Amino acid sequence: MAAKIQRWTSCYVLAPAGAERLLWQFSRKGENASLEFERRFAAEETLPADRIGKTFRHTWQPRLNIAWLPPEQIFLRVVELPPAEPAELPALVEFQLEKLSPLPAAQSVWGVEALSSAPGEPVTVLLLIADRAAVEAHLGTLEVAGYRPDRLELPALRELLALPSPADGMVLLADLAAGQLTTLTAWWVEGKLRHVSLGRFADNAGTADRLIETLRRTVWAGELEGWLADLPPVTLVAEPTLAARFDAALKDFSGHEVRWQERLAPAQVAAVSATARAPVNLLPPEIAQRYRREFVDRLWMRALGAVALVYVFAVLGYLAYLSILDYQKGSVDHQIALETAKHNQALQLRARVEILQEQVNLKFAALDCWKAAAEALPDSMTLNSLTFQRGKKLGLMGSVPPDQQGKVTEYNAALARATIAGRPLFSSVTTKSIQTPGRPGAEATWSLECEINRRDLP
Repeated sequence: MAAKIQRWTSCYVLAPAGAERLLWQFSRKGENASLEFERRFAAEETLPADRIGKTFRHTWQPRLNIAWLPPEQIFLRVVELPPAEPAELPALVEFQLEKLSPLPAAQSVWGVEALSSAPGEPVTVLLLIADRAAVEAHLGTLEVAGYRPDRLELPALRELLALPSPADGMVLLADLAAGQLTTLTAWWVEGKLRHVSLGRFADNAGTADRLIETLRRTVWAGELEGWLADLPPVTLVAEPTLAARFDAALKDFSGHEVRWQERLAPAQVAAVSATARAPVNLLPPEIAQRYRREFVDRLWMRALGAVALVYVFAVLGYLAYLSILDYQKGSVDHQIALETAKHNQALQLRARVEILQEQVNLKFAALDCWKAAAEALPDSMTLNSLTFQRGKKLGLMGSVPPDQQGKVTEYNAALARATIAGRPLFSSVTTKSIQTPGRPGAEATWSLECEINRRDLP
């Protein structure tokens, strides 16, 4: 089953370019990568954190950061393993790593990449081994620039595997930079990759001879190991001027016409790296775990910071809301005070009006009582005093001849019948006393108490 491309929505590829760095940004377009951004940075320049930094949204929109390793301190080996599942291949390689690696296991970082093979047949894998100190130093430089890669790989290997594989032949990738020729040589025999090697040569008049000498040693080794019988045709992948320099020497070496192919552009190689299926990764596992912990810690810290910020804004909003409520309460209290003053003033006016009305009512009631008492008084009776008690009771006192004391009873009945506006003026009339005089010729005294019938009183 074909390996799937690592899941991501955006991918950054960082490449060293002498005293500069090249950064590409790709977005996912199905199974392909679309170039969105390309920029050069000085070696000591910090990369833009807003582009390469990972945030909370990258937990559901994964971002892939790839960094290219320079070819120094990297060793390549082709290993043929018995048929096995892809997950078992690293364990099979680790079992014989001491024999395959030129570096002690504790001082190296390694990774494997399986090449396609038919089911049930031996599996060919590419083993990459790098010096741990060199890798950690390179990672330290990237961390200073703010870049934390998810994958470290060799760009020349990605370009090699992106080229069509010949059934039999040698593919030589050559690049000239900073006065040094860097080569990647791959040998295919009967459709299988048998040997891969990296070479570095100083650029001078003897570069072609040293390159051919290295290739002859590979041929002798292949003949001794039994995987190479005849020299295969050579495919040179290089810039036109560089290909012209080595064309004659390679033709003389192989005895065949040299086929030339131009190198992929760096952006194309970066796109191949982004879409590679199950590529080898030289990032040490413990560093990858540290990057993962740092990412999770950043998420937690940002989440806590966001919660704290929300809390602060909530408190500020609550305090502002309380201030608004306090202002509104002050306005209401002021309005209540104004209305209370008006209400008290209205109550005072009402009380004054009631007092005045009561006084008026009492005056009219007194006049009504006086009128009724005067009109009902018999001619033989004398009214000596009249008391008006708080508008509720009417007290009458007077005198009468001793032989006419019955007039008091008539007077009582007349007062009880007195009316005003069609209703009784008194609710009750009581004769309090009739006193017979103690000496001859004196008049008897009498007193009456009348309950005034007033509807305006409680």
